[in-house]
Amino acid sequence: MSGAKLYLQNQHRWHIFEAIPWVLAVGAFFVLPDYMAFGTQILITIIFAISLDLILGYAGIVTLGHAAYFGIGAYTAGMLSAHLGWNEPISGLLVSAGAAAAVGFGFGCVLLRYRGLTLIMLTLVTAVFLYELANANEAITGGFDGLVGIRISPLLGVYENDLWGHTYYWYSLTVLVLIFLIARAIINSPFGHSLVGIRENVQRMRAIGTPVHNRLVRAYAISAAMAGVAGALFAQSNAYVTLDVLSFSRSGTILIILVLGGTGRLYGAFVGALVYMIVEDELAKLSPEFWEFGIGLVLVLTVLFARRGLLGVLEQGVRTLGRSRS
Repeated sequence: MSGAKLYLQNQHRWHIFEAIPWVLAVGAFFVLPDYMAFGTQILITIIFAISLDLILGYAGIVTLGHAAYFGIGAYTAGMLSAHLGWNEPISGLLVSAGAAAAVGFGFGCVLLRYRGLTLIMLTLVTAVFLYELANANEAITGGFDGLVGIRISPLLGVYENDLWGHTYYWYSLTVLVLIFLIARAIINSPFGHSLVGIRENVQRMRAIGTPVHNRLVRAYAISAAMAGVAGALFAQSNAYVTLDVLSFSRSGTILIILVLGGTGRLYGAFVGALVYMIVEDELAKLSPEFWEFGIGLVLVLTVLFARRGLLGVLEQGVRTLGRSRS
């Protein structure tokens, strides 16, 4: 067997440590049943972070406007219910994903012709444009006051969105599993490996005949669809949508979460989202005015001493422990 085939086989294999986040997610429901509404928001954030990791960590597309697609998903799900009476959650989720993917494909065809600082600024401008568009069309989006009148039907016609968030926790966890499996299949496929090649050396990939722009646009659209799913889940679970879903702060936050957890490894999204949201929640309780200082300090320390993110620190710890035992 060739070295390349052996490498691909190893990449596809599941490892015992991969069970840990899923066991923790299921266990959290039984240990902390009163915190499932907060848990749902963590799961939604993980989906959003995975969508960004697909283009940033694997394809090397740096963006400051990824909230554009989160917001499109949220507004699509919200407007389907508020304006059209389309309250069925699963079909609303799929339509929202499709809308975000379509917009992502359209913008990607234009934006991804550029690289570096130009691309970063164009992605930022895209998000700002959509933010102002939503703000200007107050009759449709609710503008600054937010979109009201969202009423989501019981899941599968049976399970209501209960006060404690139990139903939507399992709903979001199920969606996360599906998104994770799709993302994992993509990055371990020849298409995914070509994205890594583009990230490492664009010119070499072009020289061997890889349609670089086409691959990047496809990855961008898939990432947008995943972000749209996260946005739709946010709208459905909270039954409201405000301009914040399109804000620069949301784009910046999800980028911080990914850097904190570790880019280019899907489980970095899990670690980053969990740590960031728990630290943010606890610091906000301690100091509503200065909690951002604590978040900034954690990020600076991570960048200085954990270049591969917190997941990299955990991996290094496991390797060190394994060597000490052998």
